[in-house]
Amino acid sequence: MKQVFLVLFTITSLIHLYDSWNDDSIRRARTKPFLLLLLLLFYVAATKKMNIYLVRALAFSWLGDVLLIPKGHKWFTMGGISFIFSHVFFVLTYLPNVSFKTANWLIVIPMAVIYYGISFFIMYVLKPTTPKSMVLPMRFYLLCNSTMNVVSLLQLMTNRSSGAWVAFAGALLFFVSDCCLFLVRYYKRPEIIFRKHFTVMLAYLLGELLIVLGILSIMG
Repeated sequence: MKQVFLVLFTITSLIHLYDSWNDDSIRRARTKPFLLLLLLLFYVAATKKMNIYLVRALAFSWLGDVLLIPKGHKWFTMGGISFIFSHVFFVLTYLPNVSFKTANWLIVIPMAVIYYGISFFIMYVLKPTTPKSMVLPMRFYLLCNSTMNVVSLLQLMTNRSSGAWVAFAGALLFFVSDCCLFLVRYYKRPEIIFRKHFTVMLAYLLGELLIVLGILSIMG
């Protein structure tokens, strides 16, 4: 069954990306609820050692996708809160694979500075054009995503397997996706992001998939 769910996820993602390329919000909304659901089903079918934290991370990502479909700051905030929980559960997924004693902090600390620095730069650039009610949620969300990426890097420093590299690449793509999303949403020139939602969703879907594949590899 895992191959079936992976094929369905791939097909649904390609349809969604095609509609995102054409900037068709109505058609995008039709496929969005199925994307993470199919990825979650793929993980459940593929894993031999169920990681409940990863299941919850994917479930909250799915909920976030659904909540982001309606327009309005209220729905955007609710979707963001759901994704914050998703990042928390991704962190909890990575932590058992992390050894703080063996981590190379000469790499981790500069990388953390880069992640948080980019987040603060995005906050600074978007502050003039972001609704006041959204400024603090945006800041908190980007910091949560940055933290998730730092912990993913710590996992890689501890376990330098191909799975850890794949999961790290997935987390990085998730970070890129969220930065692009806020620029598309609130920057005065959203066209600065190539094809707007296409780029956001391409990085997001690849990121989520790579995280799942990476954890599957690490867990055996």
